[in-house]
Amino acid sequence: MVLFPSILDGLARSMSIKKGNNFHNDVGREAAETLAKEAKKNALMLRSSGKMKSEKSANLSSVCSKRGKKGMNQDCLIVWEEYGCQDDMIFCGIFDGHGRWGHLLSKRVRESLPASLLCNWQETTLSSLDMNFELERDQNLFRFDIWKQSFLKAYAAIDQELKHHPDIDSFLSGSTALTIVKQGEQLIVANVGDSRAVLATISEDDGSLVPLQLTIDFKPNLPQEAERIRRSRGQVFCLRDEPGVYRVWPPNGHSPGLAISRAFGDYCAKDFGLISIPEVSQRHLTSRDQFVILATDGVWDVISNQEAVQIISSTPDREKSARRLVECAALAWKRKKRGFAMDDISAICLFFHTSPSQQINNPPVSKFSAIRKSG
Repeated sequence: MVLFPSILDGLARSMSIKKGNNFHNDVGREAAETLAKEAKKNALMLRSSGKMKSEKSANLSSVCSKRGKKGMNQDCLIVWEEYGCQDDMIFCGIFDGHGRWGHLLSKRVRESLPASLLCNWQETTLSSLDMNFELERDQNLFRFDIWKQSFLKAYAAIDQELKHHPDIDSFLSGSTALTIVKQGEQLIVANVGDSRAVLATISEDDGSLVPLQLTIDFKPNLPQEAERIRRSRGQVFCLRDEPGVYRVWPPNGHSPGLAISRAFGDYCAKDFGLISIPEVSQRHLTSRDQFVILATDGVWDVISNQEAVQIISSTPDREKSARRLVECAALAWKRKKRGFAMDDISAICLFFHTSPSQQINNPPVSKFSAIRKSG
């Protein structure tokens, strides 16, 4: 049986671990929240437009968020390097709120989800160590199974937390959530809503940089989503003044109608097919995989996957790549969506390899650096 000797290091720094029945979820959550506070203090966490790079890995994150024309910015995001005090792990998340209290819900998900996921990952890992798995045969499958269980538990816990939150009304408001964890060469993706993750990889055919969409845009008209909604007595249709925009409606067909089929909150529609269960997938990264883009629908409504990859790859300064993508999307809104109020636009770009120019011009930094700029 092969164990992962570093898997418990992060938790051990903040608490004394007792395995088995003595491991309580509240203690684990407290430890995870302590790690989050330490990450903020040590500049290992970025939650606004800027960049972050590490001396312990080739990771470089570029982040940008821009308010649209519909009111306050309901998008928010987070990058957490050395996630759970693990040198080879990074967490990225992007959240898109909607409804009157959407801005509060997206921020609450951002605050709660990383610690909840970390707590569930630690607990699931500990409970799995005593099982008789032949890990030498498939370590990646074992790790992914742990992450998948952890994501499912964490997303369910956050949705329940929002339902009973004393200060946030989640009945008519909600938030999407697109999150990734990079652990070494393994990339785990969990998605609820219509934000999208796109991987840029080098084609084996001609060596060009091509996009690979890693997530599904969970719209109500997707066959599997529409079937679930209708089984739950919900309806899926477009309004006359919104052709092509399918929404989830209650049996009486009265508002509100939601243009996504999965979300946190939105308890007005949870009895009619809306769910908060994430689609969880993995990819083993190779030297061909260059970077991954996480962006809200404010980007993908006007920018194609191929265009996004071209914009990022053609930006001379990687640290400004997310900002350039957001700026290009804002211009595309003016050109392609005349008469429509621009949506909030947010993007995270995570690079996996140090570029040759950075190796020459940018010597390794002694600490993570985070440059905060206004969205």
